[in-house]
Amino acid sequence: MVVLGIDIGGTGMKAAPVDTRTGSFMEDRFRIPTPSPATPDAMIATVKAIVEHFDWKGIIGIGFPAAIKKEIVMTASNIDEKWIGLNAGKAFEMATGCPTHLINDVDAAGLAEVKFGAGKKEKGSVIMVAAGTGIGTSIFYKKRLFPNTELGYIMVNNTFGEHYASASVKEKQELDWEVWGKRFNEYLKRLEFLLWPDLIVVGGGISKKHKELFRYLDLDTKVVPAKLRNNAGIIGAALAAKKELT
Repeated sequence: MVVLGIDIGGTGMKAAPVDTRTGSFMEDRFRIPTPSPATPDAMIATVKAIVEHFDWKGIIGIGFPAAIKKEIVMTASNIDEKWIGLNAGKAFEMATGCPTHLINDVDAAGLAEVKFGAGKKEKGSVIMVAAGTGIGTSIFYKKRLFPNTELGYIMVNNTFGEHYASASVKEKQELDWEVWGKRFNEYLKRLEFLLWPDLIVVGGGISKKHKELFRYLDLDTKVVPAKLRNNAGIIGAALAAKKELT
């Protein structure tokens, strides 16, 4: 079955029709910059433009940068606060005319990685950690997702993990790889101490340069880079929509 997967990120909204049996794209990926400010009206219009680009008439899955419960947006760390309390699934359906399901963006990426990517062979517990604008997480046990975890907010050195060790902090504070890598290692060790996973998958934009980062990691848990890179959110959103809407 083919589902249109859309991954809404802090800087870009990326999409492609996904063959949910294989995780492969049926057309080239399409990207539009995320509106700023990321208000409901602006983002809904952008999703509509994506749907029109593909001339899409079927099911849509959207990876959304917030905690999502029954299609309702519960948080707004990196989007406009007007989203909170809004039934985003219904709003996107009304704008596009297509059945739509929302899932947290890192939950979507994690789904793709445990199905087709770096976590495919792991049968135990897996934590996906996406380091970007903030730090997003998703947790799986025996391939089953525990949704909407916000483990970027665990405390490390008396501050939130994502305010201490996200990729955006590296950029803003102009940290070199060693300083930032050691910070990220502290964050991962805190996760390890609290949850004792079998595997940690590091995703987000930083996964492209994982060799620079991984030399500073010192954990008992196996840590690997995400395999699907920027395509994971698109694939996972499509998988979630297929499961929910068919």
